[in-house]
Amino acid sequence: MPLVWDYNKKAIAKTESGRILLLERLINFGPKKEKIKKTDIKKYWTKLQLFPKQKRLLELLLWGKRSSRANKSLF
Repeated sequence: MPLVWDYNKKAIAKTESGRILLLERLINFGPKKEKIKKTDIKKYWTKLQLFPKQKRLLELLLWGKRSSRANKSLF
């Protein structure tokens, strides 16, 4: 994953791939004081490369289901 802390966030957010990258970073590393829109997560869900635990938690929160993984152990 490319690093974005030395780039202009507004410039990156102009492209779809940039918006996906920023959204992945917010989810994987924590949003701090920013809010994450549920519609953005659903829109880019198939394109997001998330850490496994974050992905399973979001599946539970957004769709009310557990991951379809074979190993169904909780966090």
